[in-house]
Amino acid sequence: MEYLVTMTTHVPDGTPDQAIADIRTREAVHSAELAAQGHLLRLWRPPLRLGDWRTVGLFAAAEGGRLEQVLASMPLRVWRTDEVTPLSPHPNDPDPATPPPVAGEKAAEFLVTFTLAVPPGIPAQLVEDTKAREAQAAHDLAGQGHLLRLWALPGAGRALGLCQARDAAQMEAILQALPLAPWTTADTTPLSPHPSDPGIIHPKVTAPTGTP
Repeated sequence: MEYLVTMTTHVPDGTPDQAIADIRTREAVHSAELAAQGHLLRLWRPPLRLGDWRTVGLFAAAEGGRLEQVLASMPLRVWRTDEVTPLSPHPNDPDPATPPPVAGEKAAEFLVTFTLAVPPGIPAQLVEDTKAREAQAAHDLAGQGHLLRLWALPGAGRALGLCQARDAAQMEAILQALPLAPWTTADTTPLSPHPSDPGIIHPKVTAPTGTP
């Protein structure tokens, strides 16, 4: 299974700068080890407020208990709280065997949470036809390098997409053009590069086959 983990670190007041630097160095080394094991797939920095220290990670593990072991092994866990969201397969997820093209130079990445709410009274056939057009649009966006991954989230009608675009304006235009957009709320989170992101060195966003 794959999981999205929001990691929030609170360093105790009075902690020496050298101790912080040492644990961050150990965290970077261990992150590389987890990536080599197939557990850590991606790392990003979300928008931060003053005083925030947050990281968003894409992890893979056989089940929740194994994921907890992975997270507990990370040096920064002594100062950190983790919010885990399980991710399920989505029928429109791009083929993980096909490397995505780059969506233009300096493409930015975004996490997009989709919540579908079809209004009452919409004919069932119209809903099915629109979903079919959405699936084709997802396929096209994957081919253009704009849709990297798509997962189902817990709860009816919810999904999470990992997307890339030139900037926030282009990302918004892409979302507004989706066939299901009139019935969907899309919450977009811009992502910044993380120095320990496995995707910087090994640019793939899927769990390897046989991940333990």
